Amino acid sequence: MLGNTGTMKRRPAAAIIGSGFGGLAAAIRLQAAGFRTVIFEKRDLPGGRAYVYRQDGFTFDAGPTVITAPECLEELFALAGRRMRDHVTLVPVEPFYRLFWEDGARFDYGNDDERTCAQIHARSPGDVQGYRDFLRYAEAVFREGYEKLGHVPFPDLWSMVRVAPQLASLASYRSVYRTVSRYIRDPHLRQALSFHSLLVGGNPFTASSIYTLIHYLERKWGVWFPMGGTNALVGALVRLYEELGGELRLDSEVASIRAEESGVTGIELRAGGLEPFDLVVSNADVVHTYERLLGHHEAGARAARRLKRMRHGMSLFLVYFGTRKRYPDILHHNILFGPRYRQLLGDIFDRGVLPADFSLYLHAPSYTDTSLAPPGCHAYYVLAPVPHLGKADIDWESEGPRYAGQVLSCLEQRVMPGLTDDLVTQRIFTPRDFSRELNAHLGSAFSLEPRLTQSAWFRVHNRDRRFRGLYFVGAGTHPGAGVPGVVNSAKATAGVVLEDWRGRWAGRDPTP
Repeated sequence: MLGNTGTMKRRPAAAIIGSGFGGLAAAIRLQAAGFRTVIFEKRDLPGGRAYVYRQDGFTFDAGPTVITAPECLEELFALAGRRMRDHVTLVPVEPFYRLFWEDGARFDYGNDDERTCAQIHARSPGDVQGYRDFLRYAEAVFREGYEKLGHVPFPDLWSMVRVAPQLASLASYRSVYRTVSRYIRDPHLRQALSFHSLLVGGNPFTASSIYTLIHYLERKWGVWFPMGGTNALVGALVRLYEELGGELRLDSEVASIRAEESGVTGIELRAGGLEPFDLVVSNADVVHTYERLLGHHEAGARAARRLKRMRHGMSLFLVYFGTRKRYPDILHHNILFGPRYRQLLGDIFDRGVLPADFSLYLHAPSYTDTSLAPPGCHAYYVLAPVPHLGKADIDWESEGPRYAGQVLSCLEQRVMPGLTDDLVTQRIFTPRDFSRELNAHLGSAFSLEPRLTQSAWFRVHNRDRRFRGLYFVGAGTHPGAGVPGVVNSAKATAGVVLEDWRGRWAGRDPTP
């Protein structure tokens, strides 16, 4: 790799396992920094959880639909001297969400402070000042948790100790719901201001109050939608990556990561063949990486056993469907709260009970972009949180169609009258599909559950300490799930990769 003078004989080669937002962001950063990178993707299309389905003239984004913090995405294009707006069009979604309760109450939450406070006043006048105080708290958490720490790795315990006073001052040991409840008294408003941690796989009753920063993040940068769907944003990142000279290989599942005492040496493909690489960045599930890709090494098997003892986030049940008409009560993003809140989440996260009642997220992207459905039709997806496979042993092959019928019936009764007669097409995605298609441990949709004792240094590290040259990006490493989280994980990881390899380029080995 290096001559006696410390100069490079060739560019270092990096294998990126997985083409989700984290893998793409890491590949773009490393390719722009002078590495030769190859992304290996198991599926036939890029995007990972941000896959896309095209069926009967409808386009369905498979995964993330709430795009916040576009600045972290714009930064990727800026690395190559380009502008994101020249590659993909993002439009603001306002209000951010329409919230529904079973008693008929509704609430439009967005960036219009006057309208938001007016709705709060109409419901609970005493909570208006509490809401403003809560936003100030969320801003303080955002400054510490996102701006200062969101893209910074935690390689050792001391790095966690250094920030402990700031986190303690913000009472990060409190849960999201408990924190919201200190400011807000009305039960509906408490739900409205605490559900956000569910967007990254966290139970509001156990997730650290750090995750209240999502409120200020949304208020600061808004909620956005890429025209053409989230996978259009994936496509723009792929084009950027390939313009930089990167290589994307689809239908190329990695079977194992090869490693020796000196560190990783390359990868082996499921279809056969060994390929040498100087380093490997895994955007795959963290348990899968250690157990399946590195399980032939005792250190990999040991790491997998440790991770399997940790708490993993909930799974999801999704129905993608198209209709012949538009429903006037719903907006682009909708949250339907069920009759239970704490008890429902207890069933999902703790007791492993498949609920008969629902709290649902309903996405209606064709209300913003009509190209996603045939003329006169509309595309939707509805998401129900459910226990992961380790909590509930459910035969989803038989249960899936029945559960989909219950979910659609709930929508028909509450916000989409006549839905059964208006259906044109539908498909489902279950926890078993998360496990099978995405190699997600226990079918978890979000990897490790986001709680204080599984955050920062306690998460899988961006740079592995067992296998030199192995790095992680994505939901299982710092800072965690969600599009901003996984994109910022790539920034943290690329930073430590460059730190390591600059040492080699200078003629010395880095400290792993």
